[in-house]
Amino acid sequence: MAAPVSGMAGSTSTGNATSFQKKPRRKLVSIPGTRPSVQNGQLLVSSGVSSLDYVIGGGLAVGTLLLVEEDRYDSYSHMLLRYFLAEGVVCGHELFLASARDHPDEIVQELPSPIVDDVAGMKISEGQSQPSDPENPDTMKIAWRYQNQPRYILFLSCSFSPLPVPYHALLKSIQTVIRKEGFDGSTPQSKVRNVLRLGLHSLGSVLWGDDVCCKDNPAHCHALTTFLYALRGLLRTSLSVAMVTVPSHLIQNRAVMGRIIRLSDTAIALESFRGSEKETNPLYKDYHGLLHVRQLPRLNCLSCEVPDTKDLAFKLKRKQFTIESRWFPSMAV
Repeated sequence: MAAPVSGMAGSTSTGNATSFQKKPRRKLVSIPGTRPSVQNGQLLVSSGVSSLDYVIGGGLAVGTLLLVEEDRYDSYSHMLLRYFLAEGVVCGHELFLASARDHPDEIVQELPSPIVDDVAGMKISEGQSQPSDPENPDTMKIAWRYQNQPRYILFLSCSFSPLPVPYHALLKSIQTVIRKEGFDGSTPQSKVRNVLRLGLHSLGSVLWGDDVCCKDNPAHCHALTTFLYALRGLLRTSLSVAMVTVPSHLIQNRAVMGRIIRLSDTAIALESFRGSEKETNPLYKDYHGLLHVRQLPRLNCLSCEVPDTKDLAFKLKRKQFTIESRWFPSMAV
């Protein structure tokens, strides 16, 4: 009975075999303008506003959708969209823009200029004037650089009809760009990897022919939610990220708005002080509005990263959009 034991010991010592093997480290995709998340390793891109990136957990994960509930006058939400697109231009990402109100060329002309970072050593030479005049071509360096990039811009002008707006036409255009231009992550691509940024402006408004903003019980209440559901499916299998703005203050059916939020990965709302009593309230004198975090992404984990505080406000200073936590002297301990 000793022989089998000796044989087993010999085979174990000589073979030194084990059923456990070290998992090889997965090689991350290297794309300019992206970085891996420290929480879950998800590939992140910047929204164009560093303070917003901090609030939502470090940035926008590739393959996700950011919903922005527009302020009442669509001024600050439109500005966030321009920052999102301008960041893509600086990083060399491809852009896809859809709007029923403004022509894409007009939005591109209004892209903000890059902020010079003194810490990084980026200094303006003495012979070069600092951009200050919006009509000066030097202030539109991002816009001109954008013209040299391969671009995918879509402008949809919607006709008013009793039928639902053909969101499937927009979806088809996005699908075509993703598959034909090398952004599809589900199939091998021969082109150099890059990120596609989708900017969809004011979906659900009457300018798109949608009645979700006109009635308590719209006839096509599922048109926008179906579109968002299909869009997320395209984003999940591609190297793309989307920012969608929605005029939530015009959507009278709150159940519909709740479904729109749940169909997004990240959702924020902008509340402008313009035209309200808070505009003259001394407690809000340093800010231009409030930012409400409706939903944070849950990617490759059971829970999401919760910001330090949800009492947030935003302000615009020298064309720089900043989000800060509010603090009142009366609340000090």
